[in-house]
Amino acid sequence: MTNESASRSETIKILTSQLSTYGRALSVQSSHTFTAGSAVFDEHNLVSAAGLVPVLALAEQAGLSELIDAHVDLTSTRVASGAANPAGKLTSIIAGMCTGADSIDDVDTIRAGGTPILFDQVYAPSTLGIFLREFTYGHSLQLGAVLRRHLIALAARTPLLPGIEDRAFLDIDSLLRPVYGHQKQGASYGHAKIAGRALLRKGLSPLVTTLSTAQAAPVIAEMRLRAGKTGSGRGAASQLRSAISTARACGAHGKIMVRGDSAFGNKAVIRAAVAAGIEFSLVMSRNPRITRAIDSIDEQEWMPVHYPGAVTDPDTGELISDAEVAEVEYTAFSGRHKVTARLVVRRVKDANYPDALFPVWRYHPFFTNSDLPTVDADIIHRKHAIVETVFADLIDGPLAHVPSGRFGANSAWVLCAAIAHNLLRAAGTLAGGRHAVARGATLRRHLVNVPARFARPARKPVLHLPVHWPRQADWTTLWDNILDYEPPQAA
Repeated sequence: MTNESASRSETIKILTSQLSTYGRALSVQSSHTFTAGSAVFDEHNLVSAAGLVPVLALAEQAGLSELIDAHVDLTSTRVASGAANPAGKLTSIIAGMCTGADSIDDVDTIRAGGTPILFDQVYAPSTLGIFLREFTYGHSLQLGAVLRRHLIALAARTPLLPGIEDRAFLDIDSLLRPVYGHQKQGASYGHAKIAGRALLRKGLSPLVTTLSTAQAAPVIAEMRLRAGKTGSGRGAASQLRSAISTARACGAHGKIMVRGDSAFGNKAVIRAAVAAGIEFSLVMSRNPRITRAIDSIDEQEWMPVHYPGAVTDPDTGELISDAEVAEVEYTAFSGRHKVTARLVVRRVKDANYPDALFPVWRYHPFFTNSDLPTVDADIIHRKHAIVETVFADLIDGPLAHVPSGRFGANSAWVLCAAIAHNLLRAAGTLAGGRHAVARGATLRRHLVNVPARFARPARKPVLHLPVHWPRQADWTTLWDNILDYEPPQAA
């Protein structure tokens, strides 16, 4: 071996040794030697989700238990004890959902360690399953009333919807949650879109109406479970009327706009919006009349709009975009139900024809009675997609599964998921900072699922939380804003 080869070999050995040492320094390794008997489940005072204390205190400050007692009445039951104490059972389910439970069995986590010491009336999953299976369609309507009234109380108690007095948005959309097996009541094949492909999928279809503002993340104003084959727009008009009442009770004294896709651009929804005196911005399905209206738009009226890939010319300041908007007056429907308003059209260059001699456009019309400028109306309408963030939160949480075989039980589960979603949103606003608009998983990780040891020195309850917890300031802010809250005194 030459001297050069020996030197190279020695250099490689040194570098390998250094890299090995560097890797050990960076890796997270145990500083103790554990054995098979080193882990023991014997701690009675350990709480896995200490954030439930302020979150459930907030729920009670908004009157959750009182609302359930006042509105949910299961008089005739298949099991004698099934209807006992609905407030305790529903709050147990909602508490489990706030920690991340996505099935009835997962709610059992709130019965572990010291958590049952912190709360009264914590029920077992078997008891909760019996209770949920007692629900019928009428009972779901009762729980829907609790959802609406609790949201109104949360909006009064917390800064949940800043800016609602100026303009509020109601976004209505449907969701298909897949189910499997032959014992799911109401499960049927409905239309879904996955990776841009339309297909039939077996499932159940919740219809959701969210309430939001320009500054606030959306909360759920209305939610209703339906069979999977139900058309997206079925029942939308009645749900919209109820959501408008809820929005106004939450403080929406200014303008309200309902937004939706083509499934909701129908006579019933638009008539409900016009009768309530609110604005609508709804996609219209293409038909020959709409095509003629689009063709009547003069080429000079098209204006560029901000769209992915749009740039501004540095010399002229002109916006260069593959998307343009224009509008034309349009009368929808006929007879005494006809409505005349603005048909705003966005056209986008079709990427399937990049080398075409003339631009090939795809047209996206929506019908609106707002007084916004054309470009602003298009931008505001596209923000209807914010409803998808609510769907993502629900799918990443309590609606990861539709847990029961009975449709009534699943209807109640869906409504509990909506209450838990709104409750976490309200807690996030009290924690402040980015938690006011954070995703549900972030709120659970930062504010709810915080471990603690429960102690009672001198009979004073104390939660000992981890030192150097990275979200300590936010968690403490949440705690102080809820536990130090004094309700206003009646005059």
